[in-house]
Amino acid sequence: MNYNMDDTIAAISTPPGCAGIGKIRISGEDALEIADKVFYSSSTESLKKVESHTIHYGFIRDKNNKDIDEVLALILKAPKSFTAEDTVEFDCHGGSLPLQGVLDAVLSAGARLAEPGEFSKRAFMNGRIDLTQAEGIMDLINSQTEKGRELAVQHLKGGLSDHIKDIREQLMTILAGMEASIDFPEDEVPGFDSDRVNDKINQVIDTLNELIQSSKTGQIFTEGVETVIVGKPNVGKSSLLNYLLKENRAIVTEIPGTTRDIISELVNLGGIPLRITDTAGIRETSDQVEKIGVERTINSLQTADLVLLMLDVSQGISPGDYKIYQEVKDKPIIILVNKTDLSKEIDHNKIEENFPDGRIIYTSVQTGAGLKELEKTIKDEIMAGDVKGGYDQIITRMRHRNLLEKAKVSLELVIEGNKNNIPPDLLSVDLKDALLSLGEITGETVTDNLIDQIFQDFCIGK
Repeated sequence: MNYNMDDTIAAISTPPGCAGIGKIRISGEDALEIADKVFYSSSTESLKKVESHTIHYGFIRDKNNKDIDEVLALILKAPKSFTAEDTVEFDCHGGSLPLQGVLDAVLSAGARLAEPGEFSKRAFMNGRIDLTQAEGIMDLINSQTEKGRELAVQHLKGGLSDHIKDIREQLMTILAGMEASIDFPEDEVPGFDSDRVNDKINQVIDTLNELIQSSKTGQIFTEGVETVIVGKPNVGKSSLLNYLLKENRAIVTEIPGTTRDIISELVNLGGIPLRITDTAGIRETSDQVEKIGVERTINSLQTADLVLLMLDVSQGISPGDYKIYQEVKDKPIIILVNKTDLSKEIDHNKIEENFPDGRIIYTSVQTGAGLKELEKTIKDEIMAGDVKGGYDQIITRMRHRNLLEKAKVSLELVIEGNKNNIPPDLLSVDLKDALLSLGEITGETVTDNLIDQIFQDFCIGK
């Protein structure tokens, strides 16, 4: 984005639609002067003369001196604003016409329409926030669960930033020692102790490993778990989706093949976001539309984090069930032996023998039998192993994880080089690479292209 940071920018900062209040935000060197051109009040002579962090009542008028809306003007003078620039926020009546009218008046008075994320970018460029805090803003806006919101707020407050900066300080101390051993004779500074350096770097690698492992938890709470329901036609997949959603989202009939396409919905299961996909029943078919649905079902399994395989015990277990099982058994899997209310005899031993991988739950979606156990099992499956948490900080973005892994590789090269008696001046190159990678996380060592890429994903007005 090639725009001038010296411009004064403006945008609507509230979502479209009818609401009690809508907000126009103005930021930049001329924000107060532009606001004065459009704001009129019997009690306020000029917004440039009022104290910062005060609110003033008045009207917005267009260039023809026609009243557009009744507003409250919030004045935030530099550097004590989100962008660290002079900022004016007009609280207008919600609705597209008054908001657009006020924005048009502000733009006519000299402001430029803000680009996506430009307010947050200015906050970063002016040192108000770093990149992890900026990304925390978007994570907060997009959070789907309470835990996701908590993680976003933690990043917004600078928790991750402080953790990364602490790691960088440890590495810079090691680097200073390396460079001192290069620049000064041994009789002036202690000699280079490779074992001591390796011990310190290993401690840093342990910290990086913990952060990298935490990304699994972060991904769950921010992006959700891709969960796919599969099985033959008419085994109860759509009924299960409706149960988990607590609404009749999918059409349910006794006719096999009713679901022709995949249906994906977000479910909040005890604070864990699940991206549940109800798929077309897998079977051989000559119906061209149903055949496309089956192909999409198979494709959806490629990205699944968790598979719910449903069997219809009332019809007996068939070769088709085994075939589907063979396709998904290498994934994390929960097997639902469904329609137990319609089956008089169930051979548990045979079922467990033929489906050895995955947790088996006996259910009836119709009566609700086993469904509470299913919910608990899904949560246990997702939160198993390292995902249980207990981390000081949790990584939520793949960008952060990739940079942490890159820094780890660089530090491992330092350790390996030490073992092979590589001179300190060469080892320092890899150590500096690790510092650069960590600096990219917070924005201390980042390119303009990466900054643009991060902020272009923001909404206009933020």
